Amino acid sequence: MADYDLVVAGGTVVTQSDMFRADIGIIGERIAAIGLDLPGVRRIDAHGLWVMPGGVDSHCHIEQLQAGGGADEETFTTGSISALAGGTTSVVTFSTQFKGGDILVPLAEYHRRARAAMVDYTFHQIITDASDEVMFNQVPQVVASGVRSLKVFLTYDPLHLDDRQFLRVLAAARRTGALVTVHCENYEAIRWRTAALLADGRTAPKYHAWSRPSMIEREAAHRAIALAEMVDQPIQIFHVSCPEVADEIARAQARGLKVWGETCPQYFVLSAAHMDRPGFEGAKFMCSPAPRDAAASEGLWDVVRKGTLDIVSSDHSGWGYDTPVGKRVNGSDASFRDIPNGVPGLAARLPIVFSEGVSKGRIDPCQFVRLTATNPARLFGLYPRKGGIAPGADADLVLWDPTKKVTLTNQTMQHIIDYTPYEGMEVTGWPVATLRRGEVVMRDGKVQAEPGSGQFLARGPYDLIKPTGRVPDGFDASAFLV
Repeated sequence: MADYDLVVAGGTVVTQSDMFRADIGIIGERIAAIGLDLPGVRRIDAHGLWVMPGGVDSHCHIEQLQAGGGADEETFTTGSISALAGGTTSVVTFSTQFKGGDILVPLAEYHRRARAAMVDYTFHQIITDASDEVMFNQVPQVVASGVRSLKVFLTYDPLHLDDRQFLRVLAAARRTGALVTVHCENYEAIRWRTAALLADGRTAPKYHAWSRPSMIEREAAHRAIALAEMVDQPIQIFHVSCPEVADEIARAQARGLKVWGETCPQYFVLSAAHMDRPGFEGAKFMCSPAPRDAAASEGLWDVVRKGTLDIVSSDHSGWGYDTPVGKRVNGSDASFRDIPNGVPGLAARLPIVFSEGVSKGRIDPCQFVRLTATNPARLFGLYPRKGGIAPGADADLVLWDPTKKVTLTNQTMQHIIDYTPYEGMEVTGWPVATLRRGEVVMRDGKVQAEPGSGQFLARGPYDLIKPTGRVPDGFDASAFLV
């Protein structure tokens, strides 16, 4: 037998379904064999370590363009470093649209910026203006180019779509074979409650959670599912913060609808109480939907175990704390309404989910792999190239020490953001090496990939997100350009 280019030897291989001791033989960029005593030109000793698929983070904001010019602080270079340090090898990030604008020009700029990436990457296309030109002419071009998911917001100025606009996006996705991902919160309810809070002088960061209680998220999820069911368009509901929203997804799934849900590490370990800190400090923990309480966090683990929520993404949305373009962009005395939402989490995602999930006995190691790698790869059309360990797959691997204890600090996150909301948290389980397409790109915390070595992952049609074929009265309204 000819030698393999590289053998990862003696580790415990963890896949979405099994754990077993084996060597992994790599030729070029792909896994060529899984077996025992494989010969290799080079070898990595993985004895005592778990060998898992590189993480797939299907929801992160990296160098996203801003309406006023410029982009998010996290660049494709720094974001890649943070992702690889945390064991993530592939990301799905966002190309935006500005109200009144098209989607082709920002997407071209986004491709240009992403050429600096060291992780492999693909995009969701944000739709903020469902104009005829965008829906009927540009969305088909974007989907054909390999960007096979559209993102909509049901809240936020100036991003939100009303129900009619949302229906147009759902119809465009159905015509072109794309998945729709949805930020579910009720726009008008948040505006009404925010106005009342501000009128009462309640402006501190902690009132961010008060402005958007869980029923606002639950209502929007119910409405999004109903409209998607009418169009017969598969959707994923982003960043579910509480089990009540997951219940809406479970009911849809029980009816045979193609509805999926994700959650994020912040909803496992942060709560509304973290925003109740003196001065501006609570801004570090502001994200939307807002973190709830300990009961909601434990309830999320229940629906994760049931499979209702089958992906954990980072929703990395880094805004610096002390930087003028970050959380303080509207001043250190800004009301909660005017503080940018989002928390960083690229490097923290896998360690937190492993520590809170596997190390504490809430999920098993195979579930961890499904949540953080296999399921996101499947849902977004990257599997079996990504998200698994099998011959023919990209040799994206993370070597994991399941017993190593690490205290999270901003330095260990290796992102450009000047803080982490997880500062001081101790985790059990840590990535000690990351391989991307057969190349060691992180070892013992040191990232050694070359900028520009990441690849764009174009996504073609795939069966999982095909419509069910069931529409009300047998009438497919999406076939008409209205």
